[in-house]
Amino acid sequence: MDHPHISSAEDDARLAALGVTSDFDRSMSMLENFALGFTYLSPVVGVYTLFDASLHTGGSPMIWSYVIAGIGQFLVALVFGEVVSQFPISGGIYPWSRRLVGRKWSWVTAWVYVWALFTTIAAVATGAAPFLALLTGAPSTPLITTAIALGLIIFSTACNLVGTKLLARVAMFGFVCELVGALFVGGYLLAFHRVNSLASLLDPMNAAPTNGSYLPAFLAASLLGLFSCYGFEACGDVAEEIPNPGKQIPKAMRMTIYIGVGASIFACAALLLAVPDIPAVISGQAPNALSDVLFNAFGSVGTKGVAAIVMISFMSCVLSLQAAVSRLIYSFARDRMIPGAEVLSRISPNSHVPTTALFVAGLVPSLIALLGLFAVDALTSIVSFAVVGIYVAFQMVVAGALYARLRGWHPSGDFRLGRWGMVINIGALVYGVLAIINILWPRTPDAPWYINYSMWIGLAAVISTALAYLALRRPHLNGTTGYADAWLISPRQGKPPLS
Repeated sequence: MDHPHISSAEDDARLAALGVTSDFDRSMSMLENFALGFTYLSPVVGVYTLFDASLHTGGSPMIWSYVIAGIGQFLVALVFGEVVSQFPISGGIYPWSRRLVGRKWSWVTAWVYVWALFTTIAAVATGAAPFLALLTGAPSTPLITTAIALGLIIFSTACNLVGTKLLARVAMFGFVCELVGALFVGGYLLAFHRVNSLASLLDPMNAAPTNGSYLPAFLAASLLGLFSCYGFEACGDVAEEIPNPGKQIPKAMRMTIYIGVGASIFACAALLLAVPDIPAVISGQAPNALSDVLFNAFGSVGTKGVAAIVMISFMSCVLSLQAAVSRLIYSFARDRMIPGAEVLSRISPNSHVPTTALFVAGLVPSLIALLGLFAVDALTSIVSFAVVGIYVAFQMVVAGALYARLRGWHPSGDFRLGRWGMVINIGALVYGVLAIINILWPRTPDAPWYINYSMWIGLAAVISTALAYLALRRPHLNGTTGYADAWLISPRQGKPPLS
């Protein structure tokens, strides 16, 4: 049975006051909105993708990178919560930066984020291949890896095209499977296969040099936390698909951090305490710590069960990423900021989703994934841009919020930080800048230069193309929606800030 189009008069009136008319279906609950952010963050994808590399680089203390990144990203989520509460517009980062700073700033922000999400979708889909190969017994060849990635992207596109209701249900299903799976696997390992003490989580062992600081090793291994602690922004990307978004989305964002990062720490700690010989992993003698732990604990049959849960996590992660980028493309196109805007800004009258934008969100990542057939190094260089691109786009919003505050912006949405707003905003910006520096820092001097500086190259290419198109075609002049007006339309309200 088709779900009727749901529209809240109050929500529509708020959008109309912002100069926006919405054709989306407001059928997503707050819990489903949270599930979308959770599956985007995906604790299982983060832990299972980077566990071996991070343990080899930084030893067990690498787990504390989750705490640092979680606190830093919580500050970012609070800033985003204030912004989305006042500007509950689909597309998230693009309309927020447009209202906080202006059209040019928002164009560059959205361009960086679109390409970061394209490459992230390709990276996650490609990363799922080894687990499906483990589940089916298929060899992990470039052809099979690419085929699995393409199949996952096509499946995700098909699900997203059905509509918001299916997106919400699949996200909720993915959330339940991932959380229950993480708790079961982690609980079983802690109960029956723990071989290390809790003190080992503070012991770098031979990851720390004999003469020198452990800090460089920890910073390199901290990419685990940096890679795993975002995703809450996806809650705001679908702001026009949830009733009362000004209250519900900030709450969903915070829940994503609480539960998502908490689940990541639990899963990672359980795996670390079950690794039989951590020094051997650090030295490179036992490079497959994750699979060794799973096979030792669950055997070949049980490990396939774990792989099935991991595959669901990868699937729901791709689904959420694709939903986020499609709404960003749609919002970008609705303001006539990109080529093909008329087609990309169309909402299907049946499914109430941006159909063409979703096709683009499937096609471009598929083309990126196809590079794995011809040049694995090229694919690695491209997808490595994903994390830094997301962090840069996030910080452009955080910096934009600080700029707006200095211009006199007083957030007037249902969620406000009150007198703590400026302090939290500055803290979020400091964290983000330090995280970007850490991500970009070259750490493989013996590798080819294009690998060592692949993130720099990717970031420079995306920003330079954004600036070039902005200068040549002046797309920012096309839209009629408000811009740089956050401090002009935000009189203080009599209600106290919400926590």
